[in-house]
Amino acid sequence: MSTSIPPSTAASEKSRSILNNWISAVGGVLAGGAFMSFALLVWIDFTRRDSNPYLGIFTYIVAPGFLIAGLAIFFFGAWAQRRWQIKHAATKPDKWRLDFSDRKQRRAIVLFGTGAAIFILLSAFGSYQTFEYSESTQFCGEVCHRAMNPELVAYKRGAHARVDCVECHVGSGAQWFIKAKINGTHQLIAYTLNNYKRPIGTPLKNLRPAQDTCEKCHWPEKFHGNIDADNSHFLSDKKNTPYHIRMLMRVNEGQPDSPAGGIHWHVNPDSRVEYYAADEKRQDIPWMRVTNLKDGTSRVYRTEAFKGEPAAAQIRVMDCMDCHNRPAHVFPTANTTVERAMAAGTLSTKLPAIKRVAVQAMTQSGMTDADAAGKIATFLQGKYASAPELADTIAEVQRLYATTIFPDRKADWTVYPNNIGHKDWLGCFRCHDEKHKTAKGESVKANDCKSCHIILAQGSGPALETLSAKGLDFKHPGGDLDPELTCSDCHNGGIQK
Repeated sequence: MSTSIPPSTAASEKSRSILNNWISAVGGVLAGGAFMSFALLVWIDFTRRDSNPYLGIFTYIVAPGFLIAGLAIFFFGAWAQRRWQIKHAATKPDKWRLDFSDRKQRRAIVLFGTGAAIFILLSAFGSYQTFEYSESTQFCGEVCHRAMNPELVAYKRGAHARVDCVECHVGSGAQWFIKAKINGTHQLIAYTLNNYKRPIGTPLKNLRPAQDTCEKCHWPEKFHGNIDADNSHFLSDKKNTPYHIRMLMRVNEGQPDSPAGGIHWHVNPDSRVEYYAADEKRQDIPWMRVTNLKDGTSRVYRTEAFKGEPAAAQIRVMDCMDCHNRPAHVFPTANTTVERAMAAGTLSTKLPAIKRVAVQAMTQSGMTDADAAGKIATFLQGKYASAPELADTIAEVQRLYATTIFPDRKADWTVYPNNIGHKDWLGCFRCHDEKHKTAKGESVKANDCKSCHIILAQGSGPALETLSAKGLDFKHPGGDLDPELTCSDCHNGGIQK
């Protein structure tokens, strides 16, 4: 006995599309949501004046990835439905079909359609929120790079705290975005395996040139003039004697159209300064060359011990980052941190020799993140057991330590030199040391202090009431300076040598 399918039923079955199935419906919803996200992100990318480097990864990688996945599921559903239809044509060819004539399926289809509409709307909203979050400092400092908590803490208290991380570390453009993502992948693997460097090495070899990042905000052709700087210090004596130095920093000289001078002469557009560093941290500079770009002449300076010429690949053209090498991640010395707290009044100067004692408490050997607070408290209790300011002093020194020294990450000022100035690190004296000379015997002067700054007043009390327009010779508290020593030979950021 044989059975046959009525012609009308067969025609109905044949007319049903293989795309009419639940698998394709799910893929279609996923593809629709991804397309909505992609369209919104492309619109944001083309309409925003300031570009977010992370926008590219969501717009042109993540969203298309979900779109392709949705389309793959959509067509896979059609393929699976067709195979099922061929294999089970005589029994149940429409296993996954959407059947609007079935009351139960109609209810499920309505719920599915409502959910699909909500999903597509949420996809667009979520894409925008994801884009906004990717711009945040939290995304960079706490999600992607949790190992860089010291840098995040330093960034939050710095002058660039309102500049997004990606603006300096990536910038705009596809080339540097791809480089940053490749480097970021290496960092992610190192963080996952917990084998990243402690401390993280500097300077960064793959950092984008300052002209592409710093100069987006800092206008190099803009005339700046001199800057009035007031440096507040305290001596390491029992009275915590204040010692102020007020000076004019000669950033630029003259008028905008006059010959360049002052500190920023080093990046004068009419000259090019190049150097070779013999160490990774660029602190030992035995060779440098200054070229006059107008007439093509150049002068080469080298130390007596350095012979020959460095390889061309090892020569670096000086830019902003060679002096401003810690623009957003400054790790102040223990001395500087304590002095700032004393000047701000958060650390009482009534306690005898508090500067020295606080620095000693912060620089005890063998401290870890876990036991540092306890050791600092014990140390200060041993020095000021009966002082009424003890509790506040302990709390403040613990806070100073927690925000500037990170022993588990081995990160503090001792491993991150700051090349601005020359007190605690060589800085300017890497080159200006009288030891770099040309073949004719010309040297880079070290004792011509007034080329970069003019001391208007120094000392304390009445000595600060009168300013000297011509500038004063620096008076070192505690005695004359040894001309053979640089500042950083004694000032090491902790207890003075």
